[in-house]
Amino acid sequence: MKVMKFGGTSVGSAERIKNVASLITKSGEPTFVVLSAMSGTTNSLVEISDYLYKKNPEGANEIINTLERKYMTHVDELYSTEECRKKTREFLTEEFDYLRTFTKDLFTSFEEKTIVAQGEVISTNMAVNYLQELGVKAVLINALDFMRTDKNSEPDMAYIKERLNVLLAENEGQQIYITQGFICKNAYGEIDNLQRGGSDYTASLIGAAINSEEVQIWTDIDGMHNNDPRIVENTEAVRQLNFEEAAELAYFGAKILHPTCVQPAKYAGIPVRLKNTLEPDAEGTIINNVLIRGKIKAIAAKDNITAIKIKSSRMLLATGFLRKVFEIFESYQTPIDMIATSEVGVSMSIDNHSHLNEIVDELKKYGTVTVDEGMCIICVVGDLDWSNVGFEAWALDALKSIPVRMISYGGSNYNISFLIREADKKQALQSLSNAIFK
Repeated sequence: MKVMKFGGTSVGSAERIKNVASLITKSGEPTFVVLSAMSGTTNSLVEISDYLYKKNPEGANEIINTLERKYMTHVDELYSTEECRKKTREFLTEEFDYLRTFTKDLFTSFEEKTIVAQGEVISTNMAVNYLQELGVKAVLINALDFMRTDKNSEPDMAYIKERLNVLLAENEGQQIYITQGFICKNAYGEIDNLQRGGSDYTASLIGAAINSEEVQIWTDIDGMHNNDPRIVENTEAVRQLNFEEAAELAYFGAKILHPTCVQPAKYAGIPVRLKNTLEPDAEGTIINNVLIRGKIKAIAAKDNITAIKIKSSRMLLATGFLRKVFEIFESYQTPIDMIATSEVGVSMSIDNHSHLNEIVDELKKYGTVTVDEGMCIICVVGDLDWSNVGFEAWALDALKSIPVRMISYGGSNYNISFLIREADKKQALQSLSNAIFK
């Protein structure tokens, strides 16, 4: 069985839901489908929550009413029989009446997650109703009945696998199994979400739990490109990536994929394929455990980076210095992207600036601190094992006219990263493409 995931833009209108239905029923084989909320819905639900936090139920009700009218319009466009229209209208009326109940009582953070979850609940119910109207054997498997996180907010794989296989056995004989992406229950039975990777993460977890033959992530882009097509001319889709290469690209700026979402599939040895709903016959990008030796695959960029340098003559041979520095970042839950050390200093880059001032104040206890904002990390990804002589020279030669603040090489066999100014990003990406993919 394949797992197919479709994002919000793929189910963003009645026409697109029909297109998704055509894609998932094309093979005639049993298929597990993960759907996001219709595009724009989650933002509206977050806005409703925001009004409720601000104790403005009138504002919340106005957004609820607007969203309800929008969905009632979709009903007329999507279904052809009055029976199915009536059934879906009744469901939507119940859903929006349920949302209105939150405007009458004290609002909490857990209720916000419940509200936001309704976007996926609505899209999946509408899709199942449409498939059943077409005569397809389709069933809705509620994600809240099997998707659970543990006390560390990590997916409880043993529970997910056990519950999901029970639910599949109870609904044996269906062609299409549809569930919600992103939402889950936590260890305390409260509605929550998977946070990292969203619906992609859901698809990967399901693929691992049912030992799927393949997990397909459907978006409006033809797979992962070898550079940013919005900035660089003549980019091409990368047809194959190793899981490690895909994770590096995702972490360093390739928005099509979250860096952690494919981990369950990776550990289960299940390939992940990136496909385009607008060009379904295009090959897309396959991500698996195959590593093509000696090949550079792609370039990515991560913006909004800040470089922090701490210089101290006391650092020389001082045991525990780096530990003290790292503990400061840990105490403010701020991950470090890149790091470079010398005898008297250490430079680091971060992309979370919410506690920058506090971190700098703490670091000043140990040395002189300088901060460079408006930076960008350029990442070259492929088989960059140190035994492959010359790859780093290609990249450095391409950047010879661009000031480089930091270089990270050797921490991974799959990437070499450069910290430059954001103002030089376009030139750097184009120069690297010209040098590497000529």
